[in-house]
Amino acid sequence: MSGRYREALERVSAVRGVQGAMLVSASDGLVVADSLMEGVDGRAVAALAASLAGRLGRTTESAGLSAPRVVHLRAERGSLLAVPAADDLLVVAVMRADANVGLARLEMIAAAGEMG
Repeated sequence: MSGRYREALERVSAVRGVQGAMLVSASDGLVVADSLMEGVDGRAVAALAASLAGRLGRTTESAGLSAPRVVHLRAERGSLLAVPAADDLLVVAVMRADANVGLARLEMIAAAGEMG
């Protein structure tokens, strides 16, 4: 993993409640780089994030809206966030319900900006 990717993922992963961060190929859902805690299934998360981001992107385009800047899936025990980045990448984070979601979003947007 390149130093640039590692630093960006480590900043996201350092946010309270974040269980891991990844760079994912938006087109095929493959993990490009990751920084995950034990027990997080990176391949499943990557596939889900890419699918959600792709479907939401197509839906917003059909509705005449701009592409989403953040995709946020909230569940009972936590959240999954995905932020589009350059080169067909997504910055993805998995977090517990008690995570600092606002700070995680800011770090993810910053990380995505550094990718391009």
